[in-house]
Amino acid sequence: MIAVLGLVVGVVVGLLVRPEVPAAVEPYLPIAVVAALDAVFGGLRAMLDGIFDDKVFVVSFLSNVVVAALIVFLGDELGVGAQLSTGVVVVLGIRIFSNAAAIRRHVFRA
Repeated sequence: MIAVLGLVVGVVVGLLVRPEVPAAVEPYLPIAVVAALDAVFGGLRAMLDGIFDDKVFVVSFLSNVVVAALIVFLGDELGVGAQLSTGVVVVLGIRIFSNAAAIRRHVFRA
């Protein structure tokens, strides 16, 4: 319940304050969000499978975001940022849909 309350408070504060994303970080934000979603869906799947570990979740969450942002940063430095961004989104998207399918199978027993 505390996590849901924290989520609601965070969304309300974000809507009221309207934080500005610095231009230097702007290209990495969508990739970081997709990487974070991958970790969240993986954590939910692990919880339903009964193997959830909070330390593994936190490390997975942070490392997914950092590695995805680093790949996009290196791509920008090499001049192929758009291609690497697309690659990161495709790979993480596949993982997200794979986890979503496992969650669906677990929830609906199908």
